[in-house]
Amino acid sequence: MTQTAAQARQQAARSYDAYLASCPARQLVDRISDKWVTLILPALADGPQRYSDLSRRIAGVSQKMLTQTLRSLERDGLVTRQVTPSVPVRVDYELTALGMSLMPLIACIKEWAEAHMDEVSAARDVYDGASAR
Repeated sequence: MTQTAAQARQQAARSYDAYLASCPARQLVDRISDKWVTLILPALADGPQRYSDLSRRIAGVSQKMLTQTLRSLERDGLVTRQVTPSVPVRVDYELTALGMSLMPLIACIKEWAEAHMDEVSAARDVYDGASAR
């Protein structure tokens, strides 16, 4: 029996296993766990942002990494890119509904990291002290 493309996608979706290296879900987990993604998406949660505003807001991101990350997020359907013809050209990025659906998860991770940084720092100090002996 032949399958339509939609049926093939449904069957594949039932068999996604992110523990397998070749699984598309694994690739998506890799993407959304990237440090730049976890900083860019919350920056866009406040509404559309110009490229230059994102670049200033996210300390340490290179132009190359910001561009690559935004392109990958656009490809994955998490971000849209709007070009407004003007001098100079204005480019705005905005979260899609799919991108917004990730925000509660990313916000929780960010809040957890901020709330527990002192404990993590103390654990690192203990570990580093034990490792130095």
